[in-house]
Amino acid sequence: MRSRAADIDTNFYGPLLVARAFVPVIERNGGGHILNVHSALSWLSDRRPYSASKAALWSQSNALRLHLRPRDIEVTGLHVGYVDTDMAAGVDAPKSSPADVAAAALDGIEANAFEVLADEPSRNVKAALAGDLTLLYPQLVK
Repeated sequence: MRSRAADIDTNFYGPLLVARAFVPVIERNGGGHILNVHSALSWLSDRRPYSASKAALWSQSNALRLHLRPRDIEVTGLHVGYVDTDMAAGVDAPKSSPADVAAAALDGIEANAFEVLADEPSRNVKAALAGDLTLLYPQLVK
């Protein structure tokens, strides 16, 4: 079983340390782009530390975007549900093709998109954020 700290280390500190390492290089090269891989669970809790770590990454990406834009470095957040990879092999749910997710990410970077919603689950969860909390958590309805 993974420790709770592993999710925060992987999904929050990992991207932060990568950004810190590469920002000077990107800046020396005249600017560029950072892509952070989020999740539909950035906006929807599944009661595991994983979703909290992805929410933290979403917030971090927003902060980095504001901090780095004046230095000609853009930050795009890629939101996706399940992708048909080894990591999701045991999941019995619809999955996006890795090629489709990669194409959406590259299209988003090319368009300087702040966020890329790569699949239907991500688009549905993001749309539900504007509504009543019970749209995301129907178990809260009394």
